[in-house]
Amino acid sequence: MMAKKPPKPAPRRIFQERLKITALPLYFEGFLLVKRSEYQEYKHYWTELRGTTLFFYNDRKSTIYVDKLDIIDLTCLTEKNSAEKNCAKFTLVLPKEEVQLKTENTESGEEWRGFILTVTELSVPQNVSLLPGQVIRMHEVLEREKKRRIETERLPNTSLEKEREPIEDYVDVLNPMPACFYTVSRKEATEMLEKNPSLGNMILRPGSDSRNFSITIRQEIDMPRIKHFKVMSVGKNYTIELEKPVTLPNLFSVIDYFVNETRGNLRPFIYSTEETLGQQLTTEGRREKLKKNLHGASPVAQVGGALCS
Repeated sequence: MMAKKPPKPAPRRIFQERLKITALPLYFEGFLLVKRSEYQEYKHYWTELRGTTLFFYNDRKSTIYVDKLDIIDLTCLTEKNSAEKNCAKFTLVLPKEEVQLKTENTESGEEWRGFILTVTELSVPQNVSLLPGQVIRMHEVLEREKKRRIETERLPNTSLEKEREPIEDYVDVLNPMPACFYTVSRKEATEMLEKNPSLGNMILRPGSDSRNFSITIRQEIDMPRIKHFKVMSVGKNYTIELEKPVTLPNLFSVIDYFVNETRGNLRPFIYSTEETLGQQLTTEGRREKLKKNLHGASPVAQVGGALCS
């Protein structure tokens, strides 16, 4: 029997509403069965992995989460044998609790396991059974999370996650610029995309007036095509000039909008940070292995992630 198709992302309106609660970058989403220590049984949630936090919603259309789980201090991830057919079960071992997770099929289980280990260990696990495209997505998420962590370390008095009520505007202080932002011209952005298609197909760059921004994308349908979109700064928000303009609270949300609207066909253009992460971090309590991975540890040292034996 073929595996179920992956669930569709939340609709555009819902996606925008959730951005008002938190601007942590969205890395992965889908249904999960969750059993925390205070739960009597599994609860079925639409779940988003944003940064190193899992946000749980009652359903795919809910705009306000009912629970959340910070997994940055994940000790290990243990797999459990399931008597249920075509189902994956594993446990997140955290310093203060153990959380049991169950997925609707084995493929989504591998994806959840892979993305969780990628953002918590800052390395892509090599013992997951995934397609090449899924592994590429994890490497993209790894680069984004590394950059987010570094930007956070530059703001020592800022917590890893700032939240406000949905009615308030969120100012994204953790991600001043998305990973795919480059101070280049229209021509230079085009050349970067054409010469390095494996690194992504979307660049955020300064606009011609130095106040606004532009998105340059390269799509391959019948033949490679370059397109440019204006992103206007309007007060504290940013408006993408489309046939029906879309207004978002920050530039990171602008990038996520393009990625989600194209179902991942547009990917941020990101150079590898292996050679640029040699900065000394000073946050107390940060695990030594995470520091090594953040600074570009060798692939051999990264095998296995937080899997428990």
